[in-house]
Amino acid sequence: MPARTAEAEWKGSVTEGAGTMKLGSGAFEGKYSFKTRFEDGVGTNPEELIAAAHAGCFSMALSAQLGRAGFTPTRIHTTAKVHLTKSEGGFSINQIDLDTEAEVPGISPDVFQEQADGAKKGCPVSKALAGVDIKLNAKLV
Repeated sequence: MPARTAEAEWKGSVTEGAGTMKLGSGAFEGKYSFKTRFEDGVGTNPEELIAAAHAGCFSMALSAQLGRAGFTPTRIHTTAKVHLTKSEGGFSINQIDLDTEAEVPGISPDVFQEQADGAKKGCPVSKALAGVDIKLNAKLV
């Protein structure tokens, strides 16, 4: 398996500076700053990229989980919301909400929920973020 890369460059102070993050594949490059991370500035931030990675990984993991159970999904759509909070010890990501909707012909709601829970546990990004409370809301449509 290949190792995946990304890079970031920051210039200046934490509140007045700015930076860029880019994927090693070249598929994405975005600017980030204090305002894009902690306020409502225009650009991206590390938490948004974690959310994208988690939504993508979970969707693929659910597809694989369903396939192993004999079901082929028509569509899986996942939104991940990463919560960055400030406490006495500094900033931390304390929760991620995964909201997924899936169209899966021939599956019962109970079996779908079992498969979604299994995908959450088996998703490599979920495993990497094991110290974070990951909440799953999985809906069969």
